[in-house]
Amino acid sequence: MTFRLPSAVPSTLPISLALGTLGTLSLLYIYTRPSKSSATSPPSPPQSQNPPTYIPSPVDTLLPHLTSAERAALPYPPDIFPGARDVESPYGSLRVYEWGPEEGRKVLLVHGISTPCLSLGGIAEGLAEDGARVMLIDLWGRGYSATPLLPHDPRLYTTALLLALASSPLSWTGRSTTFALIGYSLGGGICANFTAYFPTLVSSLILIAPAGLIRAHRFSTLNRLTYGLPDWALEPTVKRRLRDGPARATAVKPQGAEGGSVEEGAGFDAAVLSARRPGVTVKDAVVRTASPARTPSRRSPLTTRARAQAWQVAAHDGFPKSFISSVRCGPISGQHADWRRVGARLSAQRAATERGAGDAEEVARGGLREGEVLVVCGRSDPVIDYAELVEDATAVLQGHVRFETCDAGHEVPITRSKEVVEYIWQFWGGRQGGEVGS
Repeated sequence: MTFRLPSAVPSTLPISLALGTLGTLSLLYIYTRPSKSSATSPPSPPQSQNPPTYIPSPVDTLLPHLTSAERAALPYPPDIFPGARDVESPYGSLRVYEWGPEEGRKVLLVHGISTPCLSLGGIAEGLAEDGARVMLIDLWGRGYSATPLLPHDPRLYTTALLLALASSPLSWTGRSTTFALIGYSLGGGICANFTAYFPTLVSSLILIAPAGLIRAHRFSTLNRLTYGLPDWALEPTVKRRLRDGPARATAVKPQGAEGGSVEEGAGFDAAVLSARRPGVTVKDAVVRTASPARTPSRRSPLTTRARAQAWQVAAHDGFPKSFISSVRCGPISGQHADWRRVGARLSAQRAATERGAGDAEEVARGGLREGEVLVVCGRSDPVIDYAELVEDATAVLQGHVRFETCDAGHEVPITRSKEVVEYIWQFWGGRQGGEVGS
Protein backbone atom coordinates (compact mmCIF):
# COMPACT_ATOMS: atom_id res chain seq x y z
CA MET A 1 0.00 0.00 0.00
CA THR A 2 1.29 3.50 -0.89
CA PHE A 3 0.47 6.94 0.53
CA ARG A 4 0.13 10.13 -1.54
CA LEU A 5 0.69 13.66 -0.38
CA PRO A 6 -1.96 16.20 -1.29
CA SER A 7 -1.30 17.49 -4.74
CA ALA A 8 -2.14 21.13 -3.85
CA VAL A 9 -3.14 23.41 -1.00
CA PRO A 10 -6.45 25.19 -1.52
CA SER A 11 -5.73 28.58 -3.02
CA THR A 12 -8.05 30.43 -0.63
CA LEU A 13 -6.19 29.40 2.60
CA PRO A 14 -3.29 31.96 2.48
CA ILE A 15 -5.78 34.75 1.78
CA SER A 16 -7.93 33.71 4.76
CA LEU A 17 -4.95 33.57 7.09
CA ALA A 18 -3.75 37.00 5.99
CA LEU A 19 -7.15 38.59 6.47
CA GLY A 20 -7.48 37.00 9.94
CA THR A 21 -4.08 38.25 11.04
CA LEU A 22 -4.81 41.75 9.71
CA GLY A 23 -8.09 41.87 11.63
CA THR A 24 -6.44 40.80 14.87
CA LEU A 25 -3.73 43.43 14.55
CA SER A 26 -6.34 46.10 13.81
CA LEU A 27 -8.27 45.27 17.00
CA LEU A 28 -5.06 45.35 19.07
CA TYR A 29 -4.20 48.77 17.67
CA ILE A 30 -7.68 50.17 18.38
CA TYR A 31 -7.63 49.04 22.03
CA THR A 32 -4.00 49.88 22.83
CA ARG A 33 -3.25 53.09 20.91
CA PRO A 34 -2.69 56.17 23.10
CA SER A 35 -5.29 58.88 23.00
CA LYS A 36 -4.37 62.32 21.78
CA SER A 37 -4.53 63.77 25.28
CA SER A 38 -2.39 61.05 26.82
CA ALA A 39 0.14 61.31 24.03
CA THR A 40 0.82 64.93 24.91
CA SER A 41 0.47 64.65 28.75
CA PRO A 42 3.37 63.62 31.00
CA PRO A 43 3.11 60.08 32.36
CA SER A 44 1.44 59.70 35.74
CA PRO A 45 3.86 58.97 38.61
CA PRO A 46 3.86 55.30 39.58
CA GLN A 47 1.74 54.43 42.57
CA SER A 48 3.79 53.30 45.56
CA GLN A 49 3.32 49.61 46.20
CA ASN A 50 5.56 49.52 49.28
CA PRO A 51 3.80 47.94 52.26
CA PRO A 52 3.83 49.77 55.61
CA THR A 53 7.00 49.23 57.62
CA TYR A 54 5.57 50.00 61.06
CA ILE A 55 2.34 50.44 62.99
CA PRO A 56 2.00 54.00 64.30
CA SER A 57 1.82 54.66 68.03
CA PRO A 58 -0.92 56.50 69.97
CA VAL A 59 1.08 59.69 69.36
CA ASP A 60 -0.38 59.61 65.83
CA THR A 61 -3.58 57.57 66.27
CA LEU A 62 -4.95 58.80 69.59
CA LEU A 63 -3.47 61.98 71.03
CA PRO A 64 -4.48 64.29 68.12
CA HIS A 65 -8.14 63.48 68.86
CA LEU A 66 -8.03 64.24 72.61
CA THR A 67 -8.41 67.45 74.55
CA SER A 68 -5.81 68.47 77.12
CA ALA A 69 -8.11 67.28 79.89
CA GLU A 70 -8.62 63.90 78.19
CA ARG A 71 -4.88 63.48 77.76
CA ALA A 72 -4.30 64.23 81.42
CA ALA A 73 -6.88 61.59 82.39
CA LEU A 74 -5.17 58.78 80.48
CA PRO A 75 -3.66 55.94 82.54
CA TYR A 76 -0.38 56.93 80.88
CA PRO A 77 -0.44 60.71 80.32
CA PRO A 78 2.02 61.72 77.59
CA ASP A 79 3.64 64.33 79.84
CA ILE A 80 3.98 62.14 82.95
CA PHE A 81 7.76 62.67 82.95
CA PRO A 82 9.80 65.74 82.01
CA GLY A 83 11.78 66.05 78.81
CA ALA A 84 9.47 64.10 76.51
CA ARG A 85 10.43 63.79 72.86
CA ASP A 86 9.42 61.58 69.94
CA VAL A 87 12.38 60.46 67.86
CA GLU A 88 11.42 59.92 64.22
CA SER A 89 13.14 57.05 62.44
CA PRO A 90 12.62 54.53 59.60
CA TYR A 91 11.25 52.19 62.28
CA GLY A 92 8.57 54.66 63.37
CA SER A 93 8.70 57.11 66.26
CA LEU A 94 10.37 56.30 69.59
CA ARG A 95 9.23 57.97 72.83
CA VAL A 96 12.08 59.21 75.06
CA TYR A 97 12.12 61.12 78.37
CA GLU A 98 15.24 62.79 79.68
CA TRP A 99 15.69 64.97 82.74
CA GLY A 100 17.94 65.69 85.70
CA PRO A 101 21.09 67.82 86.13
CA GLU A 102 23.00 68.06 82.87
CA GLU A 103 26.29 67.45 84.67
CA GLY A 104 24.98 64.45 86.63
CA ARG A 105 25.79 60.77 86.20
CA LYS A 106 24.04 59.60 83.06
CA VAL A 107 21.67 56.65 83.42
CA LEU A 108 19.59 54.91 80.72
CA LEU A 109 16.75 52.71 82.03
CA VAL A 110 15.09 49.96 79.95
CA HIS A 111 11.75 48.42 80.99
CA GLY A 112 10.20 44.96 80.55
CA ILE A 113 8.02 43.15 78.05
CA SER A 114 4.49 44.26 78.88
CA THR A 115 4.33 47.77 80.33
CA PRO A 116 5.82 51.04 79.08
CA CYS A 117 8.63 52.91 80.84
CA LEU A 118 6.27 53.77 83.71
CA SER A 119 7.46 50.60 85.47
CA LEU A 120 10.86 52.22 86.05
CA GLY A 121 9.52 55.70 86.80
CA GLY A 122 10.04 55.46 90.55
CA ILE A 123 13.69 54.46 90.17
CA ALA A 124 14.32 57.15 87.55
CA GLU A 125 12.76 59.82 89.74
CA GLY A 126 14.73 58.70 92.78
CA LEU A 127 18.02 58.79 90.88
CA ALA A 128 17.26 62.20 89.34
CA GLU A 129 16.44 63.66 92.74
CA ASP A 130 19.89 62.55 93.90
CA GLY A 131 21.65 64.26 91.03
CA ALA A 132 21.59 61.80 88.12
CA ARG A 133 20.71 62.62 84.53
CA VAL A 134 18.19 59.93 83.59
CA MET A 135 16.72 58.72 80.29
CA LEU A 136 13.65 56.50 79.92
CA ILE A 137 12.38 55.04 76.66
CA ASP A 138 9.23 53.23 75.61
CA LEU A 139 10.45 50.12 73.83
CA TRP A 140 9.04 49.41 70.37
CA GLY A 141 5.30 48.76 70.48
CA ARG A 142 4.86 49.97 74.05
CA GLY A 143 3.53 53.24 75.36
CA TYR A 144 4.06 55.97 72.79
CA SER A 145 6.55 54.13 70.53
CA ALA A 146 5.64 52.64 67.15
CA THR A 147 5.75 48.94 66.26
CA PRO A 148 8.29 48.14 63.51
CA LEU A 149 7.13 45.20 61.40
CA LEU A 150 10.37 43.36 62.08
CA PRO A 151 11.46 40.64 64.51
CA HIS A 152 11.79 42.16 67.97
CA ASP A 153 15.21 40.68 68.60
CA PRO A 154 18.34 42.16 70.26
CA ARG A 155 19.30 43.89 67.00
CA LEU A 156 16.06 45.87 66.86
CA TYR A 157 16.20 46.74 70.57
CA THR A 158 19.82 47.85 70.23
CA THR A 159 18.64 50.22 67.51
CA ALA A 160 16.12 51.73 69.94
CA LEU A 161 18.82 52.43 72.52
CA LEU A 162 21.15 53.98 69.94
CA LEU A 163 18.36 56.18 68.55
CA ALA A 164 17.52 57.42 72.05
CA LEU A 165 21.15 58.20 72.85
CA ALA A 166 21.73 59.97 69.53
CA SER A 167 18.63 62.13 70.00
CA SER A 168 19.83 63.71 73.26
CA PRO A 169 20.87 67.37 73.29
CA LEU A 170 23.76 66.22 75.52
CA SER A 171 26.63 63.92 74.64
CA TRP A 172 26.05 60.44 76.09
CA THR A 173 28.92 58.74 74.25
CA GLY A 174 32.54 59.47 73.49
CA ARG A 175 35.94 58.75 74.98
CA SER A 176 35.32 60.88 78.08
CA THR A 177 31.57 60.21 78.39
CA THR A 178 29.86 56.95 79.29
CA PHE A 179 26.57 56.03 80.92
CA ALA A 180 25.07 53.48 83.29
CA LEU A 181 22.54 50.94 82.01
CA ILE A 182 19.66 49.69 84.16
CA GLY A 183 17.47 46.95 82.71
CA TYR A 184 14.39 45.29 84.17
CA SER A 185 13.04 41.87 83.12
CA LEU A 186 13.21 41.81 79.30
CA GLY A 187 15.11 45.08 79.60
CA GLY A 188 17.75 43.25 81.62
CA GLY A 189 18.37 40.91 78.72
CA ILE A 190 18.48 43.86 76.32
CA CYS A 191 21.00 45.75 78.48
CA ALA A 192 23.28 42.72 78.89
CA ASN A 193 23.29 42.22 75.11
CA PHE A 194 23.99 45.91 74.50
CA THR A 195 26.90 45.90 76.95
CA ALA A 196 28.37 42.81 75.28
CA TYR A 197 28.71 44.69 71.97
CA PHE A 198 29.24 48.29 73.10
CA PRO A 199 31.47 47.88 76.16
CA THR A 200 33.20 51.25 75.85
CA LEU A 201 29.87 53.09 76.04
CA VAL A 202 28.68 51.54 79.30
CA SER A 203 30.24 52.45 82.65
CA SER A 204 27.92 50.42 84.88
CA LEU A 205 25.45 47.56 84.37
CA ILE A 206 22.54 46.96 86.76
CA LEU A 207 20.02 44.20 86.09
CA ILE A 208 16.70 43.97 87.95
CA ALA A 209 14.93 40.58 87.84
CA PRO A 210 16.60 40.10 84.46
CA ALA A 211 15.58 37.86 81.61
CA GLY A 212 18.24 36.36 79.40
CA LEU A 213 19.26 33.24 81.31
CA ILE A 214 15.84 31.71 82.06
CA ARG A 215 16.19 27.94 81.84
CA ALA A 216 14.36 25.91 79.22
CA HIS A 217 12.27 23.94 81.72
CA ARG A 218 10.54 27.18 82.72
CA PHE A 219 8.73 27.32 79.36
CA SER A 220 5.59 25.21 79.36
CA THR A 221 4.86 22.92 76.41
CA LEU A 222 1.44 24.50 75.96
CA ASN A 223 2.84 28.00 75.71
CA ARG A 224 5.59 26.84 73.36
CA LEU A 225 2.91 25.46 71.04
CA THR A 226 0.73 28.56 71.47
CA TYR A 227 3.50 30.94 70.44
CA GLY A 228 4.24 28.75 67.44
CA LEU A 229 0.90 29.70 65.89
CA PRO A 230 0.78 32.24 63.05
CA ASP A 231 0.15 35.84 64.10
CA TRP A 232 -3.41 35.94 62.75
CA ALA A 233 -4.36 33.03 65.02
CA LEU A 234 -2.26 34.05 68.02
CA GLU A 235 -3.08 37.76 68.36
CA PRO A 236 -6.70 37.28 69.56
CA THR A 237 -5.48 34.81 72.20
CA VAL A 238 -2.75 37.15 73.42
CA LYS A 239 -5.16 40.08 73.57
CA ARG A 240 -7.54 38.05 75.72
CA ARG A 241 -4.71 37.03 78.01
CA LEU A 242 -3.46 40.58 78.32
CA ARG A 243 -6.95 41.79 79.17
CA ASP A 244 -6.95 39.26 82.01
CA GLY A 245 -3.69 40.80 83.22
CA PRO A 246 -0.08 40.81 82.00
CA ALA A 247 0.72 37.80 84.19
CA ARG A 248 -1.21 35.50 81.83
CA ALA A 249 0.27 36.48 78.52
CA THR A 250 3.84 35.28 78.10
CA ALA A 251 5.50 31.91 77.81
CA VAL A 252 7.39 31.36 81.08
CA LYS A 253 5.58 29.37 83.73
CA PRO A 254 5.79 30.60 87.33
CA GLN A 255 7.27 28.51 90.09
CA GLY A 256 5.03 25.58 90.98
CA ALA A 257 2.64 26.14 88.06
CA GLU A 258 2.08 24.59 84.65
CA GLY A 259 1.30 27.79 82.81
CA GLY A 260 1.95 31.45 83.30
CA SER A 261 4.12 34.27 82.14
CA VAL A 262 7.30 36.21 82.46
CA GLU A 263 5.51 38.71 84.68
CA GLU A 264 3.34 36.55 86.88
CA GLY A 265 1.47 37.19 90.12
CA ALA A 266 -1.21 39.31 91.74
CA GLY A 267 1.45 41.64 93.11
CA PHE A 268 2.61 42.41 89.62
CA ASP A 269 -0.86 43.02 88.19
CA ALA A 270 -1.94 45.23 91.10
CA ALA A 271 1.26 47.27 91.43
CA VAL A 272 0.63 51.02 91.13
CA LEU A 273 2.71 52.50 88.34
CA SER A 274 2.79 56.09 89.55
CA ALA A 275 2.33 57.74 92.95
CA ARG A 276 0.60 60.63 91.22
CA ARG A 277 -2.19 58.33 90.03
CA PRO A 278 -2.66 55.66 92.72
CA GLY A 279 -5.82 54.24 91.15
CA VAL A 280 -4.05 52.93 88.04
CA THR A 281 -2.47 49.47 88.32
CA VAL A 282 -0.35 47.44 85.94
CA LYS A 283 -3.46 45.57 84.83
CA ASP A 284 -5.41 48.80 84.32
CA ALA A 285 -2.68 50.01 82.03
CA VAL A 286 -3.45 47.07 79.77
CA VAL A 287 -7.14 46.42 80.37
CA ARG A 288 -8.49 49.16 82.68
CA THR A 289 -9.68 46.70 85.30
CA ALA A 290 -7.71 46.54 88.51
CA SER A 291 -7.76 47.93 92.01
CA PRO A 292 -5.06 50.29 93.23
CA ALA A 293 -2.01 48.96 94.99
CA ARG A 294 1.52 50.22 95.53
CA THR A 295 3.06 53.24 93.87
CA PRO A 296 6.00 53.36 91.45
CA SER A 297 5.89 56.92 90.10
CA ARG A 298 4.91 59.87 92.21
CA ARG A 299 4.02 61.91 89.15
CA SER A 300 0.84 60.00 88.41
CA PRO A 301 -0.70 58.36 91.50
CA LEU A 302 -3.64 56.98 89.50
CA THR A 303 -1.38 54.93 87.26
CA THR A 304 -0.77 51.35 88.24
CA ARG A 305 1.06 48.87 86.12
CA ALA A 306 -1.96 46.85 85.11
CA ARG A 307 -3.93 49.93 84.12
CA ALA A 308 -1.08 51.18 81.98
CA GLN A 309 -0.96 47.83 80.22
CA ALA A 310 -4.74 47.81 79.75
CA TRP A 311 -4.41 51.15 78.09
CA GLN A 312 -1.84 49.69 75.69
CA VAL A 313 -4.14 46.88 74.55
CA ALA A 314 -6.95 49.34 73.85
CA ALA A 315 -4.95 52.25 72.42
CA HIS A 316 -1.90 50.76 70.70
CA ASP A 317 -2.70 48.65 67.65
CA GLY A 318 0.87 47.39 67.46
CA PHE A 319 1.27 46.32 71.09
CA PRO A 320 0.09 42.69 70.66
CA LYS A 321 2.44 42.22 67.69
CA SER A 322 5.39 43.63 69.61
CA PHE A 323 4.53 41.49 72.61
CA ILE A 324 4.33 38.29 70.55
CA SER A 325 7.51 39.04 68.63
CA SER A 326 9.39 39.80 71.86
CA VAL A 327 8.37 36.44 73.31
CA ARG A 328 9.52 34.68 70.16
CA CYS A 329 12.67 36.64 69.37
CA GLY A 330 13.62 38.75 72.38
CA PRO A 331 16.55 38.08 74.76
CA ILE A 332 14.50 36.14 77.31
CA SER A 333 16.60 32.97 77.41
CA GLY A 334 19.64 31.43 75.78
CA GLN A 335 21.74 34.62 75.98
CA HIS A 336 24.68 32.93 77.70
CA ALA A 337 27.20 33.75 74.95
CA ASP A 338 26.66 37.50 75.22
CA TRP A 339 26.76 37.41 79.01
CA ARG A 340 30.05 35.50 78.76
CA ARG A 341 31.46 38.32 76.61
CA VAL A 342 30.76 40.71 79.47
CA GLY A 343 32.28 38.30 81.99
CA ALA A 344 35.43 37.80 79.91
CA ARG A 345 36.00 41.55 79.67
CA LEU A 346 35.56 41.92 83.42
CA SER A 347 38.11 39.17 84.00
CA ALA A 348 40.56 40.91 81.65
CA GLN A 349 39.90 44.19 83.45
CA ARG A 350 40.66 42.67 86.85
CA ALA A 351 43.79 40.90 85.61
CA ALA A 352 45.18 44.06 84.01
CA THR A 353 44.51 46.05 87.16
CA GLU A 354 46.11 43.48 89.46
CA ARG A 355 49.33 43.23 87.45
CA GLY A 356 49.51 46.99 86.99
CA ALA A 357 49.72 46.63 83.24
CA GLY A 358 50.38 49.71 81.17
CA ASP A 359 47.20 49.13 79.20
CA ALA A 360 45.04 48.75 82.33
CA GLU A 361 43.18 51.99 81.63
CA GLU A 362 42.44 50.94 78.07
CA VAL A 363 41.35 47.47 79.19
CA ALA A 364 39.09 49.07 81.81
CA ARG A 365 37.24 50.88 79.05
CA GLY A 366 36.08 47.47 77.85
CA GLY A 367 34.98 46.51 81.35
CA LEU A 368 32.82 48.29 83.92
CA ARG A 369 33.68 50.96 86.43
CA GLU A 370 32.80 48.80 89.45
CA GLY A 371 34.44 45.73 87.95
CA GLU A 372 31.22 43.73 88.36
CA VAL A 373 27.50 43.66 87.55
CA LEU A 374 24.78 44.42 90.10
CA VAL A 375 21.73 42.12 90.04
CA VAL A 376 18.64 42.95 92.16
CA CYS A 377 15.81 40.42 92.54
CA GLY A 378 12.59 39.91 94.48
CA ARG A 379 12.82 37.10 97.00
CA SER A 380 9.34 35.83 96.06
CA ASP A 381 9.63 36.33 92.29
CA PRO A 382 7.65 33.46 90.67
CA VAL A 383 9.32 34.02 87.30
CA ILE A 384 13.02 34.63 87.89
CA ASP A 385 14.21 31.75 90.03
CA TYR A 386 16.76 33.40 92.31
CA ALA A 387 18.81 30.25 92.98
CA GLU A 388 19.01 29.42 89.28
CA LEU A 389 19.93 33.00 88.39
CA VAL A 390 22.70 33.13 90.99
CA GLU A 391 24.19 29.90 89.68
CA ASP A 392 23.92 30.79 85.99
CA ALA A 393 24.89 34.47 86.18
CA THR A 394 27.87 33.71 88.41
CA ALA A 395 29.10 31.18 85.87
CA VAL A 396 28.73 33.27 82.71
CA LEU A 397 29.98 36.49 84.35
CA GLN A 398 32.95 34.57 85.78
CA GLY A 399 32.12 35.61 89.32
CA HIS A 400 32.06 39.34 88.60
CA VAL A 401 28.55 39.92 89.96
CA ARG A 402 26.93 41.19 93.14
CA PHE A 403 23.43 40.09 94.19
CA GLU A 404 20.89 41.99 96.29
CA THR A 405 17.29 41.05 97.13
CA CYS A 406 14.08 42.77 98.20
CA ASP A 407 10.90 41.44 99.80
CA ALA A 408 8.87 41.48 96.58
CA GLY A 409 7.91 39.47 93.50
CA HIS A 410 8.60 40.29 89.88
CA GLU A 411 7.22 43.79 90.48
CA VAL A 412 10.30 44.62 92.59
CA PRO A 413 11.33 47.88 90.80
CA ILE A 414 7.77 49.18 91.10
CA THR A 415 6.88 48.33 94.68
CA ARG A 416 10.41 48.59 96.12
CA SER A 417 11.83 51.42 94.05
CA LYS A 418 13.35 53.23 97.06
CA GLU A 419 15.22 50.10 98.17
CA VAL A 420 16.48 49.51 94.66
CA VAL A 421 17.70 53.11 94.42
CA GLU A 422 19.60 52.62 97.69
CA TYR A 423 21.24 49.47 96.36
CA ILE A 424 22.26 51.35 93.21
CA TRP A 425 23.88 54.23 95.05
CA GLN A 426 25.69 51.82 97.36
CA PHE A 427 26.97 49.97 94.31
CA TRP A 428 28.22 53.26 92.90
CA GLY A 429 29.96 54.15 96.14
CA GLY A 430 27.52 56.77 97.38
CA ARG A 431 25.58 59.72 96.03
CA GLN A 432 28.10 61.53 93.89
CA GLY A 433 25.92 63.53 91.52
CA GLY A 434 27.60 66.10 89.37
CA GLU A 435 30.42 63.88 88.13
CA VAL A 436 30.70 64.34 84.40
CA GLY A 437 31.17 61.20 82.35
CA SER A 438 30.52 58.84 85.21
